[in-house]
Order: sequence, then C-alpha cells, then structure tokens
Amino acid sequence: MYNFVLAFVLCAAAYIIGEVVSTVTKAWIPSVFVTAIVMLVGYWTVFPHELVSDSKLIPFGSTLGIYLLITHMGTVISLKQLKAQWKTIVVCLSGLAGMCVLAWFICPLFMDKTLVIAGLPPLTGGIIAATTMQTAAANAGLEVAAVFAITMYCVQGFAGYPITAVCLQVEGKRLLKEFRDGGSVPVALAENPMAMVDEPDRKTLIPPVPKKFDSAVVTLIKLGIVAWFATLLGGVSFPFIGKISGAIWALVLGVIFTTLGFLDRNSLNRANSYGIVMFALMMYVFDGLKDCTPEMLVSIIVPMLVLIVIGVLGMAVASFIIAKVLKMSFPLAFANGLTALYGFPCDAIITESTCKSLAQTDDEFNFLMSKMFPSMIVGGFVTVTITSVFIAGAFASFFA
Repeated sequence: MYNFVLAFVLCAAAYIIGEVVSTVTKAWIPSVFVTAIVMLVGYWTVFPHELVSDSKLIPFGSTLGIYLLITHMGTVISLKQLKAQWKTIVVCLSGLAGMCVLAWFICPLFMDKTLVIAGLPPLTGGIIAATTMQTAAANAGLEVAAVFAITMYCVQGFAGYPITAVCLQVEGKRLLKEFRDGGSVPVALAENPMAMVDEPDRKTLIPPVPKKFDSAVVTLIKLGIVAWFATLLGGVSFPFIGKISGAIWALVLGVIFTTLGFLDRNSLNRANSYGIVMFALMMYVFDGLKDCTPEMLVSIIVPMLVLIVIGVLGMAVASFIIAKVLKMSFPLAFANGLTALYGFPCDAIITESTCKSLAQTDDEFNFLMSKMFPSMIVGGFVTVTITSVFIAGAFASFFA
C-alpha cells in the first residue's frame, strides 16, 4: 500500500495540520512548530525513516527550490519602501548585531560552540537561514548541530510572539492616548502587506514580456536564469574575501534584476508556484528530524533555551540604545527587531490583531495601523528576508 504518492499525502497532511492550528490560534502557535511535532512523533512511531525522500520532494526542495525561493525574495523587496523606513532598517540591523554579539561571546560559556554557530543564524531569521545551517552542519558530519538548527527555527517564534504582542500593546496604548488627546490626526489605513511589492507603473530598463507570452513558465525560467547566475557566482573566489554563498548572490541578484525589470515583482506568486516550492523546502527541513531521537532532543533543549534568552536579551539592549539615539519608541523598536523570530506573515497578523483589540473606532484602528504596520512589515523583510541570509552565509563558512 505504501508508495511515493502515499508518502506525499502523509507529508502534506502533517503540513496542513500545522497550518490549521496556526490559523485557529491566529499564529500564536506557529505552523512550523506544529508540523515539526507531527513529523517528529511520526518518525518515532509510524512514519518511514525516508518518508520525505520517498515523496520525491527531495532533491527538488533541497536544491532548485531553495534557489528559486531566495531569488523570489529579491522580487518582493521594494527599495522605495525600504528607503522610507530607514529608521526601522537601522533598528533591525542594530538589534541583530546585539543578538549576535552577546550570544557569540556569552553562550559558549554554557553550551557547545558548534551549537551556537548552527543555531544563531536561524534565530536571526527564517527558513533559508535554517536550511543553510542545517546543510552546512550535516556536510561537516555534525548531526546534532544540524538538528539543532531546525529545532531552533521551529520554536523561536514562541519567544517572539508574546514579547512582540506586549511591545505592540504598550506602543498602541501610548499612540491611542496621543490620538485621543488630539495630538495626532487620523490617517489612511496602512498599506496591504503585499502592496510594497506592487508597482505597476514603475519604469524599468528592460521592458516587460508581452502579456500574451507572459506565462507561468516564462516567469519561472527567468527566476531560473538568475538563480543559475547565483550558483555560478557562488563558486567564484574573490580577492581578500574568498567565496560568497550562492544564497546571498541569489538574493542580491533577485533585487538587481527586479529593479532592472527582467524579473517580475512577486515572481513565484505570479507563477502560482510559491505554495509548492515552500512546501517542498519545508519538507526538506523537516526531513532532518528523522535523525532526532528522544535522547538527542532532551540534550539540546537547555542549549536552545540559553541561546534564545541570551540572544533576545542582546537584541533588547541594542534596540534600547539605538531607539534613544534615533529618538524612537523603544517598544516599537524592539518589536521591529523581534520580527527576526517569525517574519512575514506573522508580523502582519500580530500587528493587525493588536490594533483591532485596542481600537474602539475605525479611525483609531486606521491610525494605529498607519503608525505600526509599515515598520513591522519592513522589519520582517530586513531581518528574515535579507539580513539572515547574509548571516547564515557567513556562519556556514565556519563548518567548511
């Protein structure tokens, strides 16, 4: 009865369970955490050890899928929006720097240095950072470190969600008091989360493909061409700095070729392929859990908590300092940095839910959204989509 189709169905079922729980709890319980638990318990009980490989989602998710997704990320970054939120960018970069510095010097006093190297990039970002570190650790023969990278990615949101919610509640109440006292005027509702990637009137050097020829496959082949260039550059050694990860090149080239007009904005979604690529990539990540025994899981719980606590503390200190320098609100600055622990769309969901819970009128809701929503969305892109890829590329070299 068991074959590659049933293997695919089981993987999809585990993935859907995570999405359902996340939706019902409004992302307070992250889907990746639930799916990881389902896969882990499944491996310990009824799932075949090679379930993901049997489903044929590997090697697609672990090779082409990664490069297509990273290149796609470059197509959803609006340089105009990033420029308008320059304070948010500075805050996020400072927060990540504080997290990395404190964790790098303090965590080795309490845990193995290889776990710090494997776990810190996923803590600063999302799936690409986790996948990069998992692969690097596995190639170096560090099985525990590879599992640690995945586990960190799966559970970090539990630290980020409640702290972010508290920060946004404090900031929202402060803004509402200002609004109700007449210190501010209502403004239009904040942009849709994906509005920052839609620029239909943008002028580009390369003209768009005529609509009658602009099919999903054309969009995918353009992504593939840019991703191919990234793999080639990833093999080039540059003077003084050596090789730069192909993943970093994919992101950079994605932004460049989108600005030039060769790539379409939001490419994978335009090609109706984002869901399957993300599914395949996530299953590749969860495939690493097949080697995680109950004994191994117990052995990494304490290091995982240590890294999260010290990393978040470092981010808080750095956010406080930079908020004072830029004359920003500390709760909002800290919340911007904390997007590193979950990214989009969780940042959008938490912000909107907070604004709805605090506002008593439409004007108040619109006012809160306009003040907090744009910076939270940009924060997620800066931390998860951009910076974490660079951090992971740098840290992966330690396992080379």
